[in-house]
Amino acid sequence: MAGLFNTSKDILSKDYWRVLRPSWILTLTVLIALAPFFTKPFNMDDPLFIWAARHIQIQPLNPYGFDVNWYGTTTPMWEVTKNPPMLCYYLAGIGKLFGWSEVALHCAMFLPAILVILGTHKLARQCCNSPLLAALLTLMTPVMLVSSTTVMCDVFMLAFWNWAVVFWIEGIRSNRASRLLIAGALVAMAALSKYYGTSLIPLLLLHGVISKRRLGWWIAPLLIPVAMLSAYHLVTQYLYGRGLFSDAASYSFSANDSTHFLQIKSTNILTALAFTGGCLAVGTFLTPLLWNRKQLILMAIIASGAGLILLNTANIFANYGMIEGSSKNFITVQILFWAVGGVSILTLAISDVWMRRSPEAWLLCAWVIGTFLFAAAFNWTVNGRTLLPMTPAVAILIVRRMDQICFLDGQGFRGLKVIPLAAGCLLALWVTRADFLFAKATRASAEETYRKHANGGGRFWFQGHWGFQYYMETLGAAAMDAEHTLLQRGDIVATPENNTNFAPLGPELVVLREIILAKCPRWLTTMKGEVGAGFYASSRGFLPFALGDIPSDRIIVCVVDPQIPPTSITAPTR
Repeated sequence: MAGLFNTSKDILSKDYWRVLRPSWILTLTVLIALAPFFTKPFNMDDPLFIWAARHIQIQPLNPYGFDVNWYGTTTPMWEVTKNPPMLCYYLAGIGKLFGWSEVALHCAMFLPAILVILGTHKLARQCCNSPLLAALLTLMTPVMLVSSTTVMCDVFMLAFWNWAVVFWIEGIRSNRASRLLIAGALVAMAALSKYYGTSLIPLLLLHGVISKRRLGWWIAPLLIPVAMLSAYHLVTQYLYGRGLFSDAASYSFSANDSTHFLQIKSTNILTALAFTGGCLAVGTFLTPLLWNRKQLILMAIIASGAGLILLNTANIFANYGMIEGSSKNFITVQILFWAVGGVSILTLAISDVWMRRSPEAWLLCAWVIGTFLFAAAFNWTVNGRTLLPMTPAVAILIVRRMDQICFLDGQGFRGLKVIPLAAGCLLALWVTRADFLFAKATRASAEETYRKHANGGGRFWFQGHWGFQYYMETLGAAAMDAEHTLLQRGDIVATPENNTNFAPLGPELVVLREIILAKCPRWLTTMKGEVGAGFYASSRGFLPFALGDIPSDRIIVCVVDPQIPPTSITAPTR
């Protein structure tokens, strides 16, 4: 009874609620920020995770043992996916309990988002004076909010990542083996959620070496993820004849054109800078307050000069299609603006380690610079999802910089100081809404196309993937297979232009039946090559999101010409 009484006194104490209240504030803030988007339709790579989760319910020990048509031909799932299945098992459990609706799965993904923010707050308490602000800055970035409204593995991985770092730092400081063992297990979970989680192994090793200045028993917990990944590699090699961990690593290199490697990587650096500044927009808006005038001018010269040189010499616009609703000059201005922010963010990491030289400073610097280099030089494309892992570290670095320059003085955030913070938050919500509307337009276009043309007499086919494929197949349409589909006279083929892995059908095969226009977000979008937006793949655009007069998405509906001899009617090859 005495113990129970003491516990009750602890709960009623001010110190207990002082510690607990930020967690409740942050949890509520995450729910409020994400609640408007819990009905978001599935889009982009969401279907791959959902299909794998459904299959796991049937064959839990063989997560990728089925075929999909994702690249235009029917292919084994283990060849298509480049992510481990941890999230898919989580979604399988959610689907079993609550069904497969958008609401059920998105609400399930709120939990990883909450854990990311709570983990950032816990980590920031060890690294800066305003952990609550650092956690809120992490949340109110375009990349965090947009990624939290998908059912892909990025936020799920980051939740394990953040807490692995928290337990690791606590374990190193206190020499507690239990904390380090938990950190090692969390690193393994992060790596089995997304392969980039393996980056935690050298990152935490670096922090340990700098802290302890020698190797010791503390390194042993890092063998846990090594053992888990080795076992996963052997199991997938047994199941599929190929170890999926090494297969994903080789994909990043094979996806790049080796004949133009230097040019590709140099333009990727500019693109990665623009993505960094845009995905973490609040850091860009705070740039004038974090640096003095000379530093700002130098950053602007470096980013703008390098950007203009690359834009002119590499002629990167030549690799993209027609610009509509914007202009090369306007896209260039956006690239250079966000690139300055990207330079500022990278400079924060380098400046912090230069000034402090502490183990945590080295950890944060390696965290940010390593993520940037992976996105710019090693990943198959630059995208927001690849840059997401640096978000907590950047938020902490911003607050540490504020502490250093006495930004957080007795006057708080009065006057001009609150403007960049508010602008960053509003932009993050605007970008998230634009991505939400993009997903809604994709689903609506699939439903309208099917409703109008599925009963047109001939068989109904479609090309394209992402959310369009998910909803078309849900309605009952069939995806064209470039190797096996034999078109017949009168068949209907629908092709969304703002999509991937499709082959245009020429006039020698089909005649146009209708062009369906899908209403898109009006002035800002996350995925539209015509205005330079490519949040999910920079092969579509140089920017994570772009302003402009956004043109409608078009779905081209054609019918196989009844005048064409049957022997010449075959599916196009890629």
